[in-house]
Amino acid sequence: MQGEDEPSGSATMVEDEIYDNGTSPDDEKRNRPIITGEQLDIEAYASLYSGRTKITRLIFIADHCDAETNQTMQLEALRMAYDEIKKGENALLFREVVPKIDRRLGPNYGMDATWCEMVERRAEQRKEKLENELNAYRTNLIKESIRMGYNDFGDFYYAHGALGDAFKSYVRTRDYCTTSKHIIHMCMSAILVSIEMGQFTHVTSYVSKAEQTPEALDAITSAKLRCAAGLAHLEAKKYKLAARKFLETGPELGNHYNEVIAPQDVATYGGLCALATFDRSELKSKVIDNVNFRNFLELVPVVRELINDFYSSHYASCLDYLGNLKPNLLLDIHLHDHVETLYDQIRHKALIQYTLPFVSVDLHMMANAFKTSVTGLEKELETLITNNQIQARIDSHNKILYARHADQRNATFQRVLQTGSEFDREVRSLLLRANLIKHDYNQRGGSRKI
Repeated sequence: MQGEDEPSGSATMVEDEIYDNGTSPDDEKRNRPIITGEQLDIEAYASLYSGRTKITRLIFIADHCDAETNQTMQLEALRMAYDEIKKGENALLFREVVPKIDRRLGPNYGMDATWCEMVERRAEQRKEKLENELNAYRTNLIKESIRMGYNDFGDFYYAHGALGDAFKSYVRTRDYCTTSKHIIHMCMSAILVSIEMGQFTHVTSYVSKAEQTPEALDAITSAKLRCAAGLAHLEAKKYKLAARKFLETGPELGNHYNEVIAPQDVATYGGLCALATFDRSELKSKVIDNVNFRNFLELVPVVRELINDFYSSHYASCLDYLGNLKPNLLLDIHLHDHVETLYDQIRHKALIQYTLPFVSVDLHMMANAFKTSVTGLEKELETLITNNQIQARIDSHNKILYARHADQRNATFQRVLQTGSEFDREVRSLLLRANLIKHDYNQRGGSRKI
């Protein structure tokens, strides 16, 4: 049996098997399509969404892409946002976008005061009409009409960007809901507005309320609720719960919820959250072997490949995929704030899994596999060892990581001694009980007088 401090043999094993976890000539034979850091196709990306979220995502991209190196992308996003806003009635968003363009797209993309006035004038007329109708419904005390009146008000405010008023109007319909379908409709409307406002506590609350009426839920609505719950957990940094919700989303979702999320997002959000938080067995059973989720992964082959590479211990290839995905993920409105955390967790898991099979690991080869310097790798490993995530110690002079394996022989002896002591105590107890019964020393329970 080889001691922990003896590098002979174990170092050779590392050299022979290290390629299974890192780069090797065989990687070229696998011929997988490692994506390059291609610039995000704004038009294709925007086509995945509809309604307000399409506009807000385009504005988010314009705000977060580097204006010096990606000015073309920024202007393209602003141009598409401008055109999309002009199709609707949201003068608030229009006034937000125009200063961002700053006359860089020519005279056709400047402030259109005439359009704004026309939209606001129509809005006033529409609002007055809705108020008159709602007052008439209240007078007649027709619950269904009152519910529809508040719902129309919610739609009106949402279309014009008054999200707070829209939320209040949708929630007011609750007192006039007479069927389960009405409750579901109210919840879905409240969830939509809450996501746009970034009020994810409301999202969680109304998802829970909707799930309390399962008889009115169809497959599509259930899929929407799981996506909404996943976004709420993601925002709360509860990545494992978020992963579970996205993985439970049924393929019925399709493009039915593109006012909030695209099927490609389900694959990306769910896949990254699962990689960061699931253990190896969960990754296999809940992600790779998940038939429903596989339908989503097929839409984003890059995420599918990096998950398979991670599970197969091809960490260099996996990290290549992640590195190339990162610039575009940083432009995602929901994932932007979580990319660094998720990437750190995925990398730490890869480092831990890499070291598990070996008694010792050459840090030079490990650094090459993870495409980092030996010094940087040492710091990462030190952190994991300090946090008790890796049971090992580092030979900084020879640049070798030695695993701290438990002394199996000593542990076995200790278990045998403990088992023997427990057996001895149990036998003595049985003999004592048998002698007490034999000599009739058993005490019958009875009331005692004090």
